Order: sequence, then C-alpha cells, then structure tokens
Amino acid sequence: MFERPASGERAVLVQLDLGQGAIDERLSELKLLVLSAGASVEAVVQGRRAAPDSKLFAGSGKVQEIGEALRAYGADIVIFNHALSPGQQRNLERELRCMVIDRTALILDIFAQRARSHEGKLQVELAQLEHLATRLVRGWTHLERQKGGIGLRGPGEKQLETDRRLLGNRVKMLKSRLAQIEKQRKVRRRARERRDVLSVSLVGYTNAGKSTLFNALTKAGAYAADQLFATLDTTSRRLYVGGEGAGASVVLSDTVGFIRDLPHALVAAFQATLEETAQADLLLHVVDSASEDRDAQIGAVNQVLAEIGAADVPQILVWNKIDLTRAAAAVERGDCGTIRRIFLSARTGEGLDLLRDALAEVARQTFGDNADRPAGRDDERRQET
Repeated sequence: MFERPASGERAVLVQLDLGQGAIDERLSELKLLVLSAGASVEAVVQGRRAAPDSKLFAGSGKVQEIGEALRAYGADIVIFNHALSPGQQRNLERELRCMVIDRTALILDIFAQRARSHEGKLQVELAQLEHLATRLVRGWTHLERQKGGIGLRGPGEKQLETDRRLLGNRVKMLKSRLAQIEKQRKVRRRARERRDVLSVSLVGYTNAGKSTLFNALTKAGAYAADQLFATLDTTSRRLYVGGEGAGASVVLSDTVGFIRDLPHALVAAFQATLEETAQADLLLHVVDSASEDRDAQIGAVNQVLAEIGAADVPQILVWNKIDLTRAAAAVERGDCGTIRRIFLSARTGEGLDLLRDALAEVARQTFGDNADRPAGRDDERRQET
C-alpha cells in the first residue's frame, strides 16, 4: 500500500478539458485547494478529451506525461481535479507508482484539517469513511489472504471483509451520534422560532468573505483567513439591528462555504448542519464581487442550496469586497421594492449600516410588531458547536 508522504507534499496537478468550460478558473481553484491542503504545486499537466478513459481516466499517453513530470520535479503525489472511480485510481497508482487522489479526496483532506468542533470532526470522519468504503482494495496486497484466529476474526474471514465490517460499524456509530446532535439543534431552533427571532444564514462560495462579514457584524472573533474552507463549524450570534424603536433582534449564522462540484459525501455528512441553512428565514448570499468567476460561483452555491432543500429560502445578494472594485456602497431593490443586492466591504466596514438596516426591515416584514427585541444586553450571544 502506498503510504501518504509527510507534510509538505510535492504535487503534480492534472486538469483535463472534458467540455465543462471555465478551465482556467477550475485550474486556479485547484491550485488554491492544493495550497490550502499544505502541498506545493510542482507541475500542471493539461489535456483535452471527449470523455474520460475508462481505465486511466486520462489515457495512456497522458499518464506517461504525468509520470515524466513526477520524475522531473521529484513530486510524490498526483492530484486530479476530477472524480476518479476506485478502479481508475488503483490503475493510475499502479502505473505511476505513487499516491493518486482526486478532487473529492483533496477536499475531504482539507475538511479534516479544518474541523475544530466535536460535531465537525464527526461529520468529516463520516464523509471520509463513506468515501473510503468503495476503495478499500486500493494498493493493498494482504487483503486476499485468509486470517482467522480466536478472539480476532471469524474463522476464514478475509482481511478485506473484516475491514469492511469494522468500517460499517464505525459509520453506524457516527450517524447515531450526529442524529443526537441534530435533535439538540432542533430544540434550540424551536425555541428561537417561539421568540419570533429572524434566523439569518450566511452562505456563499468559499473564501467570499462570509466569516469576515460575520465578525464585522457581531464582533464574534470567528476564524477568518484568505484560504478555502477556513470555516467548517457553524457559529451563531444574536445581534440587534436597525435604529431605536424600529430595530429587531436576529440570529446570524456563519456556515461552511460551498464550491463547485462539492462532493456528495460531504453534502450527506454535513446534512444536519446544512439543514440549519434550509430552515433559515433569510439567506445572505455573500459574493466575491472582485472575482471574474463570480457568476459561476453564484450558480454553484445555488446548486448546492437546491440540493439541501434551501432553494426557496429568500435571498439577498451581498456584493462583498467593493474596496477592491471601487464600487460605491448601495442597496439595489427589485420592482416590488424588495431588497435584491447590497454592495459593501466587510473588511473596511463600508456599507455595513445598509445591511443592518436591511435586516431590520426584513425582520419587521416577517414578524411585524412582534419582532423580538433585546430585554437588556444587546450583545447576547450564542454559539453552536
């Protein structure tokens, strides 16, 4: 079995044009993912195919080119910006004699590094195990040998069968623990609904500035960094928005960022956390307005929202990073007077008052005079982990 190299892996990246478009943006995003995982990019191998090769995904000629790049740059891992089948991954490792991972495994690795809370770690482990379940035979030579023994395994049970059984037991236990956490989350959610508090979730593409905006509004000090998937654990704070006599309390939640082709294993594992988004009264869809790929990023976020059942939750687009585009802070409304977009900079604070007023307006429209208001401290806080 190929052992994972120590930290500081030297990677060769593979990006094929299969007709999906936006190749430059996809490659740029892959490089950011690799750097976020702690590896260095030594070489990039590109090509064009009408369809993936059933055996090697990239075809024998392209695999030979990848092997040459590995030797030329002394790299020790190959990362495909595509989803590989277990058979393709196994065949590539046999041909290249090194570790080969796909986009899904790369994102899972980053999530494993970022998870801090107990729930986050459970969710990531569940996603990793379910991804591993179909790949247990990868590069292993001992799996077909019979290995029985009293108190160790059933007589005649193969190593592979034992590994699958133990993995299945662990997955079952993780799902049970996450179900208990979700029950607790629902109790808190019902209590919030009884108080007529507007529930607002920050959503958006990874690295769009959600955590920076969250901190600017709540002074929460949540971790924010210029890297992909800096936030995994949902954090919520209660804050008072709007002016005297016309304001309201809202609960604002910072959630994990989305990305194009988000692995289904992650969506399934984080279902409980993502349901918080689906149950929100309002989504603040944070957009990196300085990104040339922002339209595709908006589409990717909306696709994930549809997948988790949040497509019908009202949205306000938050056009962030106007300090980089030199746009003015503003509120854009639709034909019926509803707020469509807010232009602001979470880093400089320009336009934040417009967002606070917008949240107060939505709270009043949602709950009227019953909108919850603080009875004492305005900075009441709550964190979900």
